[in-house]
Amino acid sequence: MRKAKPKQSTPVDHGIGNRIAVLRTAHGLSQSQLAEALGISFQQVQKYEAGKNRIGAGRLQAIADRLGVPVSTFFEDTTQHNHDDAIDLLLNSDGAIDLLRAYATIPDEEMRRSVLMMVKATLRVANISKPSVVDEQDKLTPVPAPALPASH
Repeated sequence: MRKAKPKQSTPVDHGIGNRIAVLRTAHGLSQSQLAEALGISFQQVQKYEAGKNRIGAGRLQAIADRLGVPVSTFFEDTTQHNHDDAIDLLLNSDGAIDLLRAYATIPDEEMRRSVLMMVKATLRVANISKPSVVDEQDKLTPVPAPALPASH
């Protein structure tokens, strides 16, 4: 009987691993912290993020649950290398991860919208010549503001 050859990782596996790394970092988690939450070694998380090891459905669901995203998040545009390269470029900009972390910790949705509007206005004032970034952000669906308590 011939031994089955292990399945090789694919570009989709690399895309999924990249998304895991981005989301983990955005949540302020180390590889060790994510690994501990999943009951695996940090080396295994490294291999997943590098796309060296394939991720089973159950493990991917556990990762999605820990990162607070639907599993489908890992499959969006995973074959569009230009899109992934653009995300990598943006996230590797000085302060990008810090900005995302700070934004994610703002509990008030109205305040988040205000921060987003301020950043967009800053881009326009600075006359940044990257309209595609602003255009993509302008397509975001507004988040409904929480009901304000009635004042007496």
